[in-house]
Amino acid sequence: RLFDLDPDLLPLFQYNCKQFANPQECLSAPEFLDHIRKVMLVIDAAVSHLENLSCLEEYLCNLGKKHQAVGVKIESFSTVGESLLYMLEKCLGTAFSPEVQEAWSKLYSAVVSAMRHGWDALPEGD
Repeated sequence: RLFDLDPDLLPLFQYNCKQFANPQECLSAPEFLDHIRKVMLVIDAAVSHLENLSCLEEYLCNLGKKHQAVGVKIESFSTVGESLLYMLEKCLGTAFSPEVQEAWSKLYSAVVSAMRHGWDALPEGD
């Protein structure tokens, strides 16, 4: 769903200088799957620290800097968030109530907000 929403994200996922010819090629690459695991570890850390997300602030800020350095635009995280919510809805089915959606949206927004500080710390393009 990610590349359906924003095909311009595909070139950002280059591993060993290899550009993928199409989204399916990228989606099946072991390096991409490893990246998805890392994203889910960040989400897991946020869930585990719901009562004290500030303890992840420095880590998430640095993660934001890393993403900016490779050319990710902060706006792309909206697409990632939409894809995350879509996946949760598909996996949870009827348990994905409006309240559950709102809770996940708030959690994801908090993660992105902390990562945004990485953009604020570096001028765009540096």
